[in-house]
Amino acid sequence: MKRPVGTPLRDDFQLVREAVPDAPDGGMVVRNRFISLDPAQRGWMDDAPSYMPPIALGDPVRATTVGVVESSRNPDFRPGDWVLGLNAIEDFSVVLPGGFTSRINVGIVDRPSRYLSAVGAVGLTAYFGLLDAGQPQPGETLLVTGAAGAVGSMVGQIGKIMGMRVIGIAGGAEKCRRLVQDYGFDAAIDYKGKSQDDIAAEIAAAAPQGIDILFENVGGAVMDAAMLNLALHARVVLCGLISEYNSAQKVGMRNLWQVIVKQATIKGFLIAAYVPRFAEGGARIAQWIAEGKLRVDEDVQHGLDNAYDAFMRLFSGENTGKLVLEVD
Repeated sequence: MKRPVGTPLRDDFQLVREAVPDAPDGGMVVRNRFISLDPAQRGWMDDAPSYMPPIALGDPVRATTVGVVESSRNPDFRPGDWVLGLNAIEDFSVVLPGGFTSRINVGIVDRPSRYLSAVGAVGLTAYFGLLDAGQPQPGETLLVTGAAGAVGSMVGQIGKIMGMRVIGIAGGAEKCRRLVQDYGFDAAIDYKGKSQDDIAAEIAAAAPQGIDILFENVGGAVMDAAMLNLALHARVVLCGLISEYNSAQKVGMRNLWQVIVKQATIKGFLIAAYVPRFAEGGARIAQWIAEGKLRVDEDVQHGLDNAYDAFMRLFSGENTGKLVLEVD
């Protein structure tokens, strides 16, 4: 493995075969069944300061996984237990004592991968990112960038549950159709092939009174266009900047001055800060799904030998829902 420069290349990674490890003293071995593929993993590949240390060269790519305990020397876990943990893109993961792993009840979901989407970090990011960081009010207008993605599609739907007018920005006519028809957004804007001025004009037409909450997943020109349409005292929830993850030269925000003009606030958001409240958010999300108020789609790809191609769907815009790699 070598560190990617810009867009990751296939040669930046190696598929290595090794013997199945033994459980360490006080730890266990998990056989991974589902692996989460997320934009954040691209940032972890860089040798740069972040909220988590860079992935060491030669180490497997860090990832959240759902799997089954294969062998255990930890009295709190038994072989056959389903678990969720921060492991890696690999068949088997060694979990050391104190590792981030929790037992999950797969009987309450239709498939175990839901712990990587609806009731996992994706769903909880949407839930706490909008409700806690955004503080939505009925009748306000919410703009979601990267709206057809796993987090964005849930944010928009939760906004509708909260009584908001919801506008989404996505790439391509099919994704915009899904936003309105499948997820219940009030309006959708296709950014592809358009200038920042064009996008800004379409936002203004869809939200003539301005944007009260901007839930930002993209950055770049899309965010710059949105910033020109903030309402007075708007809240910007900064969840991701996927347009810049593969850029060697970071662009940054050009319309920051709008924060002054509109007396707006920007709040950076990380789901890790909400771990003590996961049960609260998961229960409410599960209730909304059961009531038919919330739709969660998954884009399930198959096989470790397909990991690179599957991962790159995040940046090509091909994925249609939460991107999950199923280990066959």
